[in-house]
Amino acid sequence: MNLKKIFAGFLLILTLALGVITMSPQIALADATANSATAAEVFTVNCAGCHSNGGNIIRRGKNLKQKALKRYGMDSIANIANLVTNGKNIMPSYKDRLSEQQIIDVSAYVLSQAESDWK
Repeated sequence: MNLKKIFAGFLLILTLALGVITMSPQIALADATANSATAAEVFTVNCAGCHSNGGNIIRRGKNLKQKALKRYGMDSIANIANLVTNGKNIMPSYKDRLSEQQIIDVSAYVLSQAESDWK
């Protein structure tokens, strides 16, 4: 078999796989986090797209740094978990994507990262 046919087959499989993932993003997120993922992995998969290193690519002031968390009353695991669960404004709800335990774990992770200035 020549290299062009192998490459074409690979591209076809990749395209089909990406099509399935984009058609069912909640399944893809659930699969990515269901394998006893750590809080850091849950954050990376679900949150880092907007909140890389505690920042916020949508609204700079609404970041996950300790000062901002205190300013907005998000300096407790319970308050962060409530926001992650229900969403607010532009931030989506994650109650259908993450388990309650994953939400609590990622909330504790955010708070601990903020305390260490995301280092």
